[in-house]
Amino acid sequence: MGEDDFRRLYAAHFDAVLGFALRRTDRPEDAADVAADTFVVAWRRLAHVPAGEAARPWLYGVARRTLANHRRGEGRRAALGDRLRRQLAHAVDDLADEVVHRADVTAAMKRLSARDEEVLQLHLWEGLEPREIADVLGVPAAVVRPRLSRARSRLRDLLGPDPGNDPSAPGHLPAEPVTTTRREGHR
Repeated sequence: MGEDDFRRLYAAHFDAVLGFALRRTDRPEDAADVAADTFVVAWRRLAHVPAGEAARPWLYGVARRTLANHRRGEGRRAALGDRLRRQLAHAVDDLADEVVHRADVTAAMKRLSARDEEVLQLHLWEGLEPREIADVLGVPAAVVRPRLSRARSRLRDLLGPDPGNDPSAPGHLPAEPVTTTRREGHR
C-alpha cells in the first residue's frame, strides 16, 4: 500500500470513523481528534490495513482504542489539574492572587506553540528532567534543554516583566518543577 491507497482509504472511510467517534464522545472536537489519530495509526500501519470492506472494522477497532486512550488522557489531565490546584492552594497565601496568576499563566501557556506548551508541562507539572522529557517526546536529550529554555523565555515574554522572586507575581516561573516531592535518583 502506498500514498494513493491511503488517500482512497481516507476518502472512503473518514466520515464513517468520524461518525463512530462522534457517537462516543461529548464534544465534536474530541471526535475529530480521535478520527485524525485513527488515520495517523492507519498511515503508520498501512501495510497491516485489510483491503476492501474489512478496512472499516479494522479502522473502528483502531478508533475504539484511540478513544480509550483519549479518555484515559482526559482522566490524567483532570487528575493533574486537581493535584496542581491542591499544591498551589497550599503554596499561595492570597487565593485571589493565585486565581489571577493561574489564569494569566494558563492563558499564556495556551498562546504558546503546542511543542513549547508540552515541554513546559512535562517539566513544570510532571517534574520530568530534560533527559526524561527526551524519552517522552522521542527526541535526543540534547534537543530538550534548548527547547525548554526557549519555551520558558517565550512564556516569560507573554507574561510580562520579570517578577523577580515574588512567586505570586504574574510571570513568575519556578526554578524547579511544581511538584512538592522529587523521586529518588532523578535530579
